[in-house]
Amino acid sequence: MSVTAPQGFEAAGVAAGLKSTGKPDVAVVVNRGPLKVGAAVFTSNRAKANPIMWSQQAIADGVVEAVVLNSGGANCFTGSFGFQTTHQTAEKVGELLDVSSGDVLVCSTGLIGTGDEVFRAKVLEGTAAAVGSLSADGGEDASLAIMTTDSRPKRAVVSRNGWTVGGMAKGAGMLAPGLATMLVVITTDAVLDSAQADAALRAATRVSFDRLDSDGCMSTNDQVTLMVSGASGVTPDADDFVAALAEICRDLAEQLQGDAEGASHDIAIEVVGAASEEDAVVVGRSVARNNLFKAAIFGNDPNWGRVLAAIGTTDAAFDPYDVDVSFNGVRVCTAGGPDRPREEVDLTPRATRILIDLKSGDATATILTNDLTHDYVHENSAYSS
Repeated sequence: MSVTAPQGFEAAGVAAGLKSTGKPDVAVVVNRGPLKVGAAVFTSNRAKANPIMWSQQAIADGVVEAVVLNSGGANCFTGSFGFQTTHQTAEKVGELLDVSSGDVLVCSTGLIGTGDEVFRAKVLEGTAAAVGSLSADGGEDASLAIMTTDSRPKRAVVSRNGWTVGGMAKGAGMLAPGLATMLVVITTDAVLDSAQADAALRAATRVSFDRLDSDGCMSTNDQVTLMVSGASGVTPDADDFVAALAEICRDLAEQLQGDAEGASHDIAIEVVGAASEEDAVVVGRSVARNNLFKAAIFGNDPNWGRVLAAIGTTDAAFDPYDVDVSFNGVRVCTAGGPDRPREEVDLTPRATRILIDLKSGDATATILTNDLTHDYVHENSAYSS
């Protein structure tokens, strides 16, 4: 049930005609309380979609009654008309639920730069239909309605001592730090105040979504929302809640990675022996964004030279002539030179693990990425056609 697994939540997903396929494209998730606490993190892209600009204002008081999401149109770079569409969408939810529109977050995903009166009418009609279809079993329909190029929905649930966290996500490309082309809604029936919810969400996204870097591109519409109902009546230990929330976020991030557009390998780049966690992240990301490395993985070529060339562009503290590199458990490079024969490496499985030992400290981090394939290029060359 994903977002409706915790107590106190209802959801729905309906088809409003935004997608030519006739599949669901508008979702609503409502917090029935007793708490109406919310927190959110957004894309760090300076080019922000209208729903992002609205939601950043709406979340300021830490109260979220509902979130409404549409796929089939990003409502980005659509001028004042687009912002009015977002505003009217929030007002529609507020009117139907008898809550303040300022406590309704809005999310959109799809093609940038498109939007007209027909689009607005469909969004508003779909929003009304979704509110009218709300139920405690509507989480699965909602997760279907937010999909764009996704091949499957992404859902996750974690239960602890009397409280539960549930989540849904969409995303299949442009996955990069500062979130991704992702929309994520996470719900919990634990008892938290707004400051606790915000701190927990930022801690969890830092080690999950922010370390998912499929193709180095950052979207304009990324948003991860946490809604807190408190319906369980249980106040969790702060560390326990962060751990559960991080587990949900990592699960969803890995599902997003596994569905990246056109990818044939899911690559985990684990950096160990770093002088700091920041260094480990920087080094891992330099490899994740290196097209030569990603193309080599697509070709099942354990080209460790491309790894060293990539990490050498960073300012992290390490000696490139003292680095070890392993591909799927085979150390092909030690102390900056050849080790085991490349023929010992099997890169045919989809799951691919790269281990980089910087031998400069005790810090570690793992970055998730994908290979660069013909299918990825084809899908993104024809995205708007």
